[in-house]
Amino acid sequence: MVWLYLILGIPFLFAFLVPVLHKRFTPQIHTGWFVVWIPLLIFGILLSTVPTISSGGIIDLSLPWIPAYDINITLFLDGLSLIFGLLISGVGFLVILYSIYYLSKHKEALHNFYIYLLLFMGAMLGVVLSDNIFALYVFWEMTSISSFLLIAYWFEREKSRSGARKSLLITVFGGLAMLAGFILLTMMTDTYSIREMVHSLDGIHSHTLFLPAMVLILIGAFTKSAQFPFSIWLPDAMEAPTPVSAYLHSATMVKAGIYLVARFTPIFGGGEVWFWLVTGIGLMTLFYGSFNAIRQTDLKALLAYSTISQLGLIMSLLGLGSAGLAPEAGNAQTAYALAVFTGLFHLVNHSTFKGCLFMVVGIIDHETGTRDIRKLGGLMHIMPISFTLALIGCLSMAGLPPFNGFLSKELFFTAVLNASEISVLIPVVAWLASVLTFVYSLIMVFKTFTGQPRVKSGKQAHEAPLGMLLPPMVLAALVVLLFFFPNVLVHYVLAPAWAAVLPSLARENLLTVHVSPWHGVTPELLMTLGVIVLGGTLYKTLKKWVKLYRTYPQSLTLNHIYETALELMESLSLALTKRYMTGSLRDYLIYILSFIVVAVGGALVLAQGIAFDPSHDAAFSIYELALLAGMVVCAITVLLAKTRLTAIIAVGALGFLVVFFFVLFRAPDLALTQLVVETITTVLFLLCFYHLPKLQKETTPLPSKVVNGLLSLAVGLVMTSVALSANGNPLPESIAGYYENAYELAGAKNIVNAILVDFRGFDTMLEILVLSMAGLGVYTLIKLRMAGGKENERS
Repeated sequence: MVWLYLILGIPFLFAFLVPVLHKRFTPQIHTGWFVVWIPLLIFGILLSTVPTISSGGIIDLSLPWIPAYDINITLFLDGLSLIFGLLISGVGFLVILYSIYYLSKHKEALHNFYIYLLLFMGAMLGVVLSDNIFALYVFWEMTSISSFLLIAYWFEREKSRSGARKSLLITVFGGLAMLAGFILLTMMTDTYSIREMVHSLDGIHSHTLFLPAMVLILIGAFTKSAQFPFSIWLPDAMEAPTPVSAYLHSATMVKAGIYLVARFTPIFGGGEVWFWLVTGIGLMTLFYGSFNAIRQTDLKALLAYSTISQLGLIMSLLGLGSAGLAPEAGNAQTAYALAVFTGLFHLVNHSTFKGCLFMVVGIIDHETGTRDIRKLGGLMHIMPISFTLALIGCLSMAGLPPFNGFLSKELFFTAVLNASEISVLIPVVAWLASVLTFVYSLIMVFKTFTGQPRVKSGKQAHEAPLGMLLPPMVLAALVVLLFFFPNVLVHYVLAPAWAAVLPSLARENLLTVHVSPWHGVTPELLMTLGVIVLGGTLYKTLKKWVKLYRTYPQSLTLNHIYETALELMESLSLALTKRYMTGSLRDYLIYILSFIVVAVGGALVLAQGIAFDPSHDAAFSIYELALLAGMVVCAITVLLAKTRLTAIIAVGALGFLVVFFFVLFRAPDLALTQLVVETITTVLFLLCFYHLPKLQKETTPLPSKVVNGLLSLAVGLVMTSVALSANGNPLPESIAGYYENAYELAGAKNIVNAILVDFRGFDTMLEILVLSMAGLGVYTLIKLRMAGGKENERS
């Protein structure tokens, strides 16, 4: 199953080739044509595994990463990772095909765009295929970084930079919280494998770390999937190019949080805290997103809030379904578990109709020059194909037949009605949010395409080329096909994913479902009719009540609170920085040395580590005492010297006295090294200080002298205590014996060389790398200065 590594590695590997291909073939060939086959290849490989996965199989592969700590890059493909992998690759193919016609090969930095997109695709595949939670975390943060680069693709725009910064701050904050939760989880389960955690749940729910781990992991999921109150980053992220919005913010990145909750449901599900947190936050996000979508005048902003709403719907379904794992669920296990299936079904449906709608909005913006609903209208006759696609997507989002959104919406109503026994507010909130969803769906399609033409952007509106229309047409076709043939998807894709989320119920054969568009006159159908009636009425009377939005205080919005908090943190950090960044070297030394005294001295005292035991010390000779006395004299001379020449000579003498110490301790190689270094540094000091002015006598106030003296004594006392305590406490076993057979292990006759080149090979390699980077930096600066000088001469 080596092809699992191919799936994960090919996007990263090809990202390195994109700049070469872009430079070689542009402007003859659009760079996207070299990239578009990658997700198509991945989709084909994943599609070939459907028979294996649908029959209950799991495909896995492990590669050692940090064997000393039993950390491996273990990839596994089950029903849940398959459904996400198909979405990542399938929608990715359509988005790249769409971008070829959306982004100009003459005006855009396409190599940057496709590098970022491939990095994001590979990171998302890593998230859904990783079994090791720390590997999952690495890929998780890679999605944050690559999405930041994609959102800020048009970095010359201030809004793009601001939106990218907001998304990075919020999602990385959540990622760090998630990492802390992962660490706690490994402490409880003593494993890094998610599958092993699922199979070793004995006693974990009663562990004291269970609740903190759960909350921290949920924070990571909620921030990534734009759940309330972390949802504010998603609308600002719409400043990215439309292909990015269609990919990241409808089908992939925002679904990463959904994946995390689904993946960890077998571990945390079944408890009340998990149920109410996931369900409650999901319902709040559902209502918040649908409520705010209505007030938007920008089409992408409307879709952004609708995405928030739909993500909340899916999240709430996963929370409702987790009740099926509770022991007290009894015979209602299957009814509750249906909510998880509905969430997975709507996950697919949302990716199809929302991806289609994002692409249509991009077409409108591309062909009319605006996304402002107030400036649009009457496009139905000018752009009939785009209108048809938008109508299919919006009606599916509204939950009307014959589109796939109707099926998952009906199942959603079934799930919330089943949960009415827990709280009657659950179906009430769900139904009200569905009414608002119906309203903003009508706003998007009718305000944009019907009525009188109002486009005044100076650009002649027309239908998009076939290449730009083809990807949303494919998604729109799926929207319709999934309504008429849903059970093909259910059997081969959704059922194994459902079993992966609720494995204990799957083993008991409690997970069975058959999706049908008609079940007779049921409460769900009546709820749908109520949504249509009330939603249609609200849309008709929109002008009369939409003004209510203006009554809400702007100071209480989440965005305002975020901006205020950010400004406050920046002002506080600036004030604090000004307090300690005084420009005085003395102040900086006081901070550093005071920290050393407090940290090291405090650790010695608290750990009771101060212990002086001179009984085991080696005898010292008169020569060592003489050298020590000479070093003390040289050090005092440096402090009291009135000329730089005297200070340099004293420093040099101090270094040469250290050479004699190495000779006495029988370390000739160190003595030679010290001798060479000391000679060179002394000569360099003399060359540099020759050009400096004479030393000026300093007039230091008495309080400063007192502080300097006390701090110097404190540092000397602490360092002396550390040195003596290290000798007075039991020392660990020496590692010198490990190097005794260096000749047999490394084939080197010089033990120092063997240590540096073989035993500490990585350390030496990194030191060489650092020096090489520093050399390249110096070389670059010199070249830039020379180039700048030539420019000045020409000007």
